[in-house]
Amino acid sequence: RKLGLPQFKPASLDGLQERLAELSDRAIATMRAAGGQLDFSTDVALPYPLHVILKILGLPEDDYQRMLQLTQQLFGGEDPDLQREEMSPEAIGAILMDFMAYFSGITIDRRTNPTDDLASLIANGRLGDGPGAPPLGDLETIGYYIIVATAGHDTTSSAMAGGLRALIEHPEQLRLLQERPELMNNAIEEILRWTAPVRHFMRCATVDTELHGHAIAKGAFVYLSYKGANLDPKLFEDPLRFDVERANADRQISFGFGKHFCMGAQLARMELRSLFN
Repeated sequence: RKLGLPQFKPASLDGLQERLAELSDRAIATMRAAGGQLDFSTDVALPYPLHVILKILGLPEDDYQRMLQLTQQLFGGEDPDLQREEMSPEAIGAILMDFMAYFSGITIDRRTNPTDDLASLIANGRLGDGPGAPPLGDLETIGYYIIVATAGHDTTSSAMAGGLRALIEHPEQLRLLQERPELMNNAIEEILRWTAPVRHFMRCATVDTELHGHAIAKGAFVYLSYKGANLDPKLFEDPLRFDVERANADRQISFGFGKHFCMGAQLARMELRSLFN
């Protein structure tokens, strides 16, 4: 986390504003040229954030289609439009091997010719500070590439597609946002609350405990529902109402919490603001 964080700080992200505006213009042009109907998820929401995160990684635009295919195959195991074949453990292993083959070449190149991109930071990363710190192992290096390439776009594309659907299904909220564009920042928080792009994580209880009257034994798996938290009636009044004026929409927990808070949170917000503006 410490290794990649500088690429996601405000000073670094400010340099992406022009690129985001360009991608937003391209998205609008794609929709205008579609003749009144298109698959927004496939044609706009998927490629937009992928172009952004791969630019941060420093990968050539010619490779974007390959990355899109691999990431969607990895996440779309049960989706007949995306899966490579029946998603057996062997098939998933083949996808990961494709990732490893691609990023192994990137690692060799960036160690020989480092630049100022995130791929160079990962390729030359070390476990700790100081010249004596050991380098990242091969699996850690490849794993870092994969999680950045996938988490950096799959979640944001889900928020984009889900946000547009919410506005379509709630036309009064769309009109309100059109009439009062100053609500955009709050609307993005409501979109993030509504879509909850990361649905859940699993955790293992380290001690016996009790939570709201429910006993949880040490060693038991605990299902953390981010969607459930974002629809918690104890925090959000009428949580099943999509409301771009919701006063506490920024209390959504779609980016996690504490030391695991998503380091790409501000980037995701910037992308969503640019496109919906």
